This record gives sequence, structure tokens and C-alpha cells, in this order.
Amino acid sequence: MQLFINPERAEWPKLLQRPSLNTANLDTLVTRILDEIRAEGDIAIQRFTAEFDGVQLADFQVSPAEIREAEAQLPDDLKKAIQTAKANIEKFHAVQAIAPEVIETMPGVHCWRKSVPIERVGLYIPGGTAPLFSTVLMLGIPAKLAGCQEIVLCSPPDRNGRLHPAIIYTANLVGIDKLFKVGGVQAIGGMAYGTASIPNVYKIMGPGNQYVTAAKQMVSRKGIAIDMPAGPSEVLVCADRTANPAFVAADLLSQAEHGIDSQVVLVVFEVAVANAVQVAITEQLAKLPRRDIAEKALANSISIVVDQRETALELINAYAPEHLILAIEDAEILGEQVLNAGSIFLGHYTPESVGDYASGTNHTLPTNGYARAYSGVSLDTFVKKITFQRLSPEGLRNVGPAVELMAAAEALMAHKEAVTIRLDSLSVSDVPNL
Repeated sequence: MQLFINPERAEWPKLLQRPSLNTANLDTLVTRILDEIRAEGDIAIQRFTAEFDGVQLADFQVSPAEIREAEAQLPDDLKKAIQTAKANIEKFHAVQAIAPEVIETMPGVHCWRKSVPIERVGLYIPGGTAPLFSTVLMLGIPAKLAGCQEIVLCSPPDRNGRLHPAIIYTANLVGIDKLFKVGGVQAIGGMAYGTASIPNVYKIMGPGNQYVTAAKQMVSRKGIAIDMPAGPSEVLVCADRTANPAFVAADLLSQAEHGIDSQVVLVVFEVAVANAVQVAITEQLAKLPRRDIAEKALANSISIVVDQRETALELINAYAPEHLILAIEDAEILGEQVLNAGSIFLGHYTPESVGDYASGTNHTLPTNGYARAYSGVSLDTFVKKITFQRLSPEGLRNVGPAVELMAAAEALMAHKEAVTIRLDSLSVSDVPNL
């Protein structure tokens, strides 16, 4: 990791720039794939699955036999761990449901808002070098709790044309029965436009690489909602002299091993802490099975030394990390001041890994600085809010004159008349107070 000591604020934008792959033709390629899927459906998906995943598939949907086989293959201890995570995630997300509250804004004028599930949703589960079955929990559980009627899950097949058994088992445990062995841009296109095999959905959720992210953004311009532009994973760790360098190194490496385009940032208050963490990284890196991936990610990563807590806070908010670990003595105090972060991990015994798997919070979070304006996935991601209003004759008498004046001022006389005609009828009729 490159080390920077008290860099000038003018240098921050360049230092905090996310790494990106060479994707000069990304938009052109993604557009072509989506257009062909829209025109040809399953035939195009078969062609792109062969091209990008190296497997020919006649049938994309996971069969009941494959579900039974996955459950038999998965070790019992892993099943129990998944069940523990499921219970915690359900507990955390279930309380996010809010009952409608009727507000009387003025006498006779009642307004309220109701959460309604999105009928048909699509979940994208990355595969590739790491089959993220934990993401099935993070997306599937709130979708089921929200009451979505149809949940479609897509994930890339391996070279044998199969999904990882943990993905299948977890989906079945959550209650998702429409699983498809389709990944990448072709999965996003299939769920967005629908094919003979894959149902079209109204909203697509889930992380992915830059191609998946670009595909999600493109289909969102054509009427398909998405959760957020979730891209490569990232973490910022802020550590002081009370931090254990080995803990910090492990946290940084846990993100670096995600992919070569992942990024980790370390903010410290002393050069000695940065050096100690770097020594620990070198020691731990040698033992990692995904060492090559982590090394490439670390090449895009930085350590920054600052003098003051206030400067660290400004750096954090400027970077807007997906994951923020505060490995400092006063973690909760600083954490309360953070404005821009996807999820915050407080103290020395709260590794980011617990949020990835089993603490209960959601790990599908905004990346690439989108934490300035986006939230992570929650129950709200899978619902839409419909507002209601009901007026009694008294209510219309109270609010109507203001509406008449405002509508007339905007020269929208039909709007005014819709109120006036009712008020006139009330002045000559004895209407029951409903």
C-alpha cells in the first residue's frame, strides 16, 4: 500500500479515486448484449453464456433434483451457520416494517402512507471467483419479508453448468424457487426484458462487476428500477494506537481478496501504526489462497497519515466508503459524526466480515462514493410507498380555499374548478359528514 503523510486537501480527490478496469468499450459491449437479449431472448442468453461462462446450457432453471442434490452435498456445519445468519438477518430486517399512521393535517383532512411490496423482483448473485451465497440471504430475506409475490434469482454457472450448492441451498432455505444459471449482463437483460425461460421483473437488486453495474444502469433508463449502482467492494479503516495491527491487516485483506478492482484505504494518526499494519499485511498475505487477487487490489490501495480526528472525519466523508471500520478508542463518538458511509463497524472486535455474513445488517451497500446519497439494501428496497388521503366535507371547506388560490395563481383553472364545484355543492346541500 502506498503511504501518504498529511497530504494537502487539493490532493485528496486524486488519492481517493477508485481503481477502474480498462473498459473503454464497456458501454458499447453492454448495449449490444442487452439489445440482442431483448430481440432474441433465450437464444442470445445461451450464446453469451457459452461465450463468457464457457458452458452450453439448454435449460437455465435449477431443477428440483439439483436442489435436493445441493442440500445433500452441503456439510451440516455450514448449513447450521447459514441458518444462524438467516435468523439474525430476519430479526434485524423484520422490525423495519412500519405500520401506516393516519395524520390529520387539519380538521377533516386525513393523510397516510402505506408500504406495498413490489410484485416481481430480480436478485443478482455474483459467482465467478467467489460464489456469494451470503448475498442470497441479504436479498432474499427482505424480499420475502416484504411480501414480493415473485422472486427471480440469477447467478453465473460454473464450467459444469451448475450453481454452487450453497447458493442453491440458501435460496431454497429462504423460499426462492425460481433459480437460473445465468450470470453477467445476460442475467440483467433476461430479468429486465423477460424471455421464454426467465420472467421479467420490475426491480433488480444485487452487486456485480463493472459490466453488471453498467447493465443495471442501462436497463434502469428503460423503466426497470434498480437498488443502486453497486460495484467493486471497498473498505476504509481508521485506526489509532489502540488498534491491533493484525486485526486491521485482516480487515483490509478481507476486502482486498474480493477482486483485483477492490480497494482498501487505511487512515491512521501515526506513521508507526501504518508501518505495523503493513508488516502484518505482509505476514498474513503469504498465507492467503487468494493472494494474487489481494496483491493486485493492494496495489490500488493507500495508507494516509493525518494529525487530527477532524481531518480523518473529513477524509472519511470525502471518500464515502462502502464499509467503514473505526478501530479507534472513541469509535462511537466519531461514528456519530460520519455522514457518508454504507455501513459502520465500531471498535476493535467488530470485523467487517460479521456484517458480510451474520450480524444481521445487510451487506449489499453503495460503493464508488454513492454512499453520499444512497442507502444499503433494506426492507424498504423491496416495497413502494403509496400515499392516501381522505377528506370530509369539513376538511374540504378547510383546505379548499387554499387550493383554489394556488391553482388560480398557477393558471390551472380545471384544478381550481375541481374544488370549487364541490364547495358550491356543499353550500346548497346538506351533505352528511362522512
